Amino acid sequence: MADGKWFAGAASGVGCDPRTSEEEEKLTEDSEKRWEIPSLQDLEKVLQSAPHSCHHGDEVWPNLYLGDMFMSHDRFGLWQLGITHVLNAAHGKLCCKGSDDFYGTTVKYYGVPANDLPTFDLSPFFYPAADFIHQALTSGGKVFVHCAVGVSRSAALVLAYLMIHHHLSLLSSIRHVQQKRWIFPNRGFLRQLIDLNQQLQHKGFSEPK
Repeated sequence: MADGKWFAGAASGVGCDPRTSEEEEKLTEDSEKRWEIPSLQDLEKVLQSAPHSCHHGDEVWPNLYLGDMFMSHDRFGLWQLGITHVLNAAHGKLCCKGSDDFYGTTVKYYGVPANDLPTFDLSPFFYPAADFIHQALTSGGKVFVHCAVGVSRSAALVLAYLMIHHHLSLLSSIRHVQQKRWIFPNRGFLRQLIDLNQQLQHKGFSEPK
């Protein structure tokens, strides 16, 4: 099976730690039940507690894959998976080759020129990226979202998609993705996602999960 073959590759030096403390589990459960928005520090504890993924890509939502630049450069591998759309959260960076010309006419491409820095404002791209993913999936496509490593920039955009189009809270979105892949958006992105969570909550879009 192509999917199993693709995701079996592990990056050297990256281990998996399945341990989660009772205190951290209680934190996430209680926060979700009371519909409280966790602090930045609490979110970082939840993110750090998850098992570390060792794959170049993982299917974190039906037909939605989150991964790194290694996978993004393998056009044949993407074709084997049936990828129809690519969202590059590191567009224009030397390490990521993505462009319309690179993928050709069979794949729709969207580039977000983000820097993985806490000072970079990723929030203007939350809705356009979420809409790109949503339109791809609702039309029967498969989407690959990536940056350089697949844990910060691209992960933040996937979380925003789940919050905007599936009405998940930020914490619920994180926990869902964590079931498939270790992610860790930088502090600036987490603050921007907290703001998005608050905006959606005020609009009545989000519900406790």
